Amino acid sequence: MDNYLKILEESLRKKLRVLDEIQSYNEKQKQIFQSDSVEMDAFDAAVEEKGKLIEQISKLDEGFEALYSNVSKELDGNREKYAKQIQTLKQLVQQVTEKGVSVQAQEARNKALIEAYFARERGQLRQGRQASKAAYDYYKNMNNSNTVPPQFLDSKQ
Repeated sequence: MDNYLKILEESLRKKLRVLDEIQSYNEKQKQIFQSDSVEMDAFDAAVEEKGKLIEQISKLDEGFEALYSNVSKELDGNREKYAKQIQTLKQLVQQVTEKGVSVQAQEARNKALIEAYFARERGQLRQGRQASKAAYDYYKNMNNSNTVPPQFLDSKQ
């Protein structure tokens, strides 16, 4: 039983480390979109690495839940015997929860930064298209101004 509890504890500690890595990638993404020149390649790389880390968290969660469901009956029956380990697990779960909330807050802030960036980019594209259309219209208008429109000639004189 002690081995199972150690495995649960290690699983939670590993999840904390993975959440720390996700926070560092979130910070990189924040810096990318707060800089003057946005490097989309760096952003894509950070998103890809975060995806791998999120997969790790999912696997850790699945393993933790499976193992916990097996040992929960034993723990409920012998709370006094495993009180120290249970307390440690509770603290770790609380830390994981707090860090998870922190990551979600970072994600929300980064989403707002990314949306603002793309809104600016769309505005610049729209402005570029309008300028291009105005230049094209001017060009068309100027080309047509040199031609003399056809005139009727009175040949009866």
